[in-house]
Amino acid sequence: MARTWLSIRVELVSGHGADLWPRPGRIFAAARSHSFAQLATAIDLAFGRWDLAHLHLFTLSDGARVSPVDWWDGEAPDGTVDGHSTKLSRLQAGEQFAYVFDMGDDWAHLCTVAERRVDPLDELGESPARPVPYWGWGSLPDQYARRWDGDDGESSMPKRPTRGLGDLPPILPWWGEPRRG
Repeated sequence: MARTWLSIRVELVSGHGADLWPRPGRIFAAARSHSFAQLATAIDLAFGRWDLAHLHLFTLSDGARVSPVDWWDGEAPDGTVDGHSTKLSRLQAGEQFAYVFDMGDDWAHLCTVAERRVDPLDELGESPARPVPYWGWGSLPDQYARRWDGDDGESSMPKRPTRGLGDLPPILPWWGEPRRG
């Protein structure tokens, strides 16, 4: 199995109306037998998305589009091939393609297939049943641009507690009110 899996670099370029710089990214190990739908799920999870009920679309370097066509209720873009049955074996070393999650907020990613393949046992210690990230960097924005629980996009940011972590329960030694001996 040595060096049979693809190594795919995925960088988050933009989303929710903003371009990101520096671009957060992840590098995935993926078997050529994995589907584009499996890669999409792996990307969404690795980029911290929790509301997965959104359409997604890959646009390959030759202009081909890949997406789960059953999700589009008969209105998939013309020529779209099914992401559940289309395998990553379609990709070539060095190829670049785009992935967009949530067609409203347009979380756009640049994906690049590495020139060299990887051995999943070396990178991951196993051969997982799905694509898996094995390296990453950067701060990930919230899927809906929320900065705290209850953020409505108009309210002021909550004030930071004056006593550091004093508002937390004393489960860990540095949480809660200072203990007096």
